[in-house]
Amino acid sequence: MRRKSRTVKIGSCLIGGDNPVVVQSMCSTDTRNVEATVAQIKELEAAGCQIARVAVVDDEAAAAIKKIKAAIAIPLVADIHFDYKLALQSLAAGADGLRINPGNIGERKRVQAVVSACREKNTPIRIGVNSGSLDKQMLKRYGVVCAEAMVESALENIKILEDMDFREIKISLKASSVKLTLEAYRLMASQVDYPLHIGITEAGTKDRALIKSALGLGRLLNEGIGDTIRVSLTGNPVDEVWAAYEILRNLGLSERGVELISCPTCGRCEIDLIPLAEAVDRAVRNIEQPLKVAVMGCVVNGPGEAREADVGIAGGRGFGLLFRNGEIIRKVPATDMLSELLQEINKLIENK
Repeated sequence: MRRKSRTVKIGSCLIGGDNPVVVQSMCSTDTRNVEATVAQIKELEAAGCQIARVAVVDDEAAAAIKKIKAAIAIPLVADIHFDYKLALQSLAAGADGLRINPGNIGERKRVQAVVSACREKNTPIRIGVNSGSLDKQMLKRYGVVCAEAMVESALENIKILEDMDFREIKISLKASSVKLTLEAYRLMASQVDYPLHIGITEAGTKDRALIKSALGLGRLLNEGIGDTIRVSLTGNPVDEVWAAYEILRNLGLSERGVELISCPTCGRCEIDLIPLAEAVDRAVRNIEQPLKVAVMGCVVNGPGEAREADVGIAGGRGFGLLFRNGEIIRKVPATDMLSELLQEINKLIENK
């Protein structure tokens, strides 16, 4: 059962409550480079990203938000550290949300200025605690980075906002350790009803980060914890969006996109299956419609093993069997297997 949380609104996007889990990513471009940032966000949009976040490092970056916002279709969050003036400038430029910790921007009147501006524009604030940058006082108090220290740090920041009667809040508690991330989110989920942004931070290069994220975020989501998700990769942020949907779809939390089934190959395989499967994977990445596609290496067992697939191909010696729902529909030459399968996929999409 999904954890009950309150709902916050970022632009046109609702997070928490009974709303579907929202997929977001963060730009790797320099925000001051408006053209590059807009181009990357448009790629993210095409991949299904629902919220984009940008780093606001100075006045120029804050001012760039206005031009970026005018050119994109999804909500934009400004990521700010320490400088409350950048938060105010980002809000004035049209940011739909802030990622900022009240405890690290100084005296109360500065926090109050940000809260007042957010209240006026109905803009939420994400309080983000990362294990790698935990407050020194917390480290001194607990002696080690632990879930309790991360949660207490977040709760202190939450209290600052609540004392100002501001509750348009999201929370994140990220670590590079899967175990620590799980412990922190579970503990926080039991104490507050604010929506939770989940992720494994600094998870590593693509392959390593995919494993960590699938393990950590998959477990949290399966326990009903998580209202919005970012898969953090050292690489192209577009891959983060694809990975997020793969996690959600495999947990039954989203139907978006293609599920690709392919066999691990064995001695019965008589085609060069790996390049074929990879080519199909690349070709179907941006398809939004729910579809199950199979690429199998054996004409003996392939169609039967992939019976639940909407469409698929099973390779034989010099040919392939194209099948739908486990039933063979035609035989095609090996050289045409990719094009014939993609043609059949396009037909299914058009019919749907």
